[in-house]
Amino acid sequence: MTEVTVHLPAPPSVEHPAGVGVIKPSYHPRLTNDDLAPLRDQKWSWYNIFAFWMSDVHSVGGYVTAGSLFALGLTSWQVFVCLILGISIVLLFANLVAKPSQRTGVPFPVICRSVFGVVGANIPAIIRGLIAVAWYGIQTYLASSALDILVVRLWPGLAPYGDVTLHGFLGLSTLGYATFALLWVLQAAVFWTGMDTIRKFIDFCGPAVYVVMFLLCGYLLVKAHFNVNLSLSSQHLSGTAVISTMCAATALVVSYFSGPMLNFGDFSRYGSSFKAVKKGNFWGLPVNFTMFSVLTVLTAAATLPVYGELITDPVKTVGHIDNTFAIVLAALTFTTATIGINIVANFVSPAFDFSHVNPQRISWRTGGMIAAVGSVLITPWNLYKNPATIHYTLDTLGAFIGPLFGVLICHYYLVHRQKVAVDDLFTMDESGVYHYTKGFNPSAVLATLIAAVAAICCVFVPGVDRATDYSWFIGCGVGLVSYYLLAMRAGVPDCIEHRKGADVVVG
Repeated sequence: MTEVTVHLPAPPSVEHPAGVGVIKPSYHPRLTNDDLAPLRDQKWSWYNIFAFWMSDVHSVGGYVTAGSLFALGLTSWQVFVCLILGISIVLLFANLVAKPSQRTGVPFPVICRSVFGVVGANIPAIIRGLIAVAWYGIQTYLASSALDILVVRLWPGLAPYGDVTLHGFLGLSTLGYATFALLWVLQAAVFWTGMDTIRKFIDFCGPAVYVVMFLLCGYLLVKAHFNVNLSLSSQHLSGTAVISTMCAATALVVSYFSGPMLNFGDFSRYGSSFKAVKKGNFWGLPVNFTMFSVLTVLTAAATLPVYGELITDPVKTVGHIDNTFAIVLAALTFTTATIGINIVANFVSPAFDFSHVNPQRISWRTGGMIAAVGSVLITPWNLYKNPATIHYTLDTLGAFIGPLFGVLICHYYLVHRQKVAVDDLFTMDESGVYHYTKGFNPSAVLATLIAAVAAICCVFVPGVDRATDYSWFIGCGVGLVSYYLLAMRAGVPDCIEHRKGADVVVG
């Protein structure tokens, strides 16, 4: 079949945002635009994937989440073990979800068509897009908090405007609104320039924050005369309590990365090979995260002898330093790093997800801006103020993400055994492999519903909520098992067997 490339309009002197895809004449307009079609070129190296994870890890949110584990009553070495175990699980799952998109060159919502159907894929797309809206607002707020400290240090007269009790409303100060708006615009500007600019931006963000983290850690260790006590918890847990708490903390780490892990296909699709993606994942997750964890634990531990209190927020730690240059450098770096993770995890994802709902009317850019506007309306500064809120937020989000992950992985690896009919991802023809029942795969939809109910019960139902820390794993496991049983009973595996065309990609 003859292939033609259709170039959708783009602003002058700006590359096409998400990369030019190859659109065949048989592709249905309802399912296709240049951003969603299989990529013409896949050029990202392992370092680009490595930098993606660095930007994801090296953020104020990542540091605060790691620091919040101390509130569970764990010692420093126990926190460190939980961080490493959790990130190893993330590595395994990231490799699993990366493969189908890298092989086919399509983003997360499109590969979901093979599971949920060409129409039903809007279900996971909308769910993931809405979750990204929440995280976009949270990360923007965390970055603006770092900027608030810088502004007050440079212009002390603005301090009253940074106090929400004096000047503010809806839980945020007037200064907070100003810095939030500034960062909102800056992030939108970077996103608007396109995927290649985003790649270059994240290549810079991850290494930059490492420099400041090393300097901050070294400064505090010197101030503490290297006399650091790693037993930071004031609680004394028994043997069984320690084990159960460490398991919960490990699960929390996985939940924190569950969002970008689910739609990692949006980025792995750009990988030059699956080998390159796996190499980038290895260096970006266990290796990079181990180093970040060491810095996090040492820095947090050093705040106790230096400032007389345990500080698990790097922004607050920097605020205690009596050096304007140091505060300016650190605040700008943390702000830049948080912008990096926000763009890659919470701008790119909904850009594809919302565009997928109506490809001809919602472009990649429009999808991202929908997320940006929605992030303001949820007042994210009220979601991320203390450890309890952090855990509650992550558990709730994980309850929705886990089922989608379980169903997707089960379908690709167990049901269709790593086979994807690429052309059929873009056709509304009833003979298409992924048309199923009027564009929906009932087995996938039902399995997701069953798993989501199970996971939500773990978060909200009294008695059952003891398993709230494991909501992601429960949702993922129930989704995987229930989908496998339903799909086998409905004969879903058979629908790929009759499709022997050249467009079938085998993983």
